[in-house]
Amino acid sequence: MDSFDSIFQRAAKRKGGEAALEEILPKAATNRTLKGRPDSFYLAEMTKCVFRSGFVWQIIEAKWPGFEAAFDGFDVSSCAMLSDEDLERLATDERIVRNAKKIQGVRGNALFIRDIREEHGSFGAFLAGWPREDFVGLWDLLKKRGERLGGQTGRYFLRFVGWDTPVLSEDVVKALIGQGVIEKAPTSKKALTAVQDAFNSWHEESGRSFAEISRTLSATI
Repeated sequence: MDSFDSIFQRAAKRKGGEAALEEILPKAATNRTLKGRPDSFYLAEMTKCVFRSGFVWQIIEAKWPGFEAAFDGFDVSSCAMLSDEDLERLATDERIVRNAKKIQGVRGNALFIRDIREEHGSFGAFLAGWPREDFVGLWDLLKKRGERLGGQTGRYFLRFVGWDTPVLSEDVVKALIGQGVIEKAPTSKKALTAVQDAFNSWHEESGRSFAEISRTLSATI
């Protein structure tokens, strides 16, 4: 496995220099920012990521005001109390994308956030308190306790809200294979642990966030 510095230099060469590479590296949110956001923000981002999955992102963006109106601004308590009749009605609502299973997922994720809020005070406080060196564990929790938040959907959700995580895009996976970390797209516990260990090592070496390391890796491909 190469040092992060050598990976960074390779990526910088491909992107037109160190300054150009720095410009495209994502920045993680501070714990203060994570804690300061309302739970409705997190439910909205979960919903946006779920509906984007396997769909044209631009359509979701264009319809987003309709989503906000249909789901009461993503108020967690209101969405958690949606009845089956409410979900059936929403499945015919032309303001949103009428995917019944994904609509049902809004209620499920509202219940998930509500449970986390009872345990930690707020979803933002929960995220701020989760150890960064265990992003794989958080991925697993989103998959098990959330609705439709497994795989890339949960990872993109974390990235978009600013929690420091890699996103295992096709290019990142290729880079990790090239580094000898994994042999193929990681799905097993063993492979994901290897990914976690590699990112922890590069983080300790460089002080870079996992999001920055992830984007740098992708820039080498």
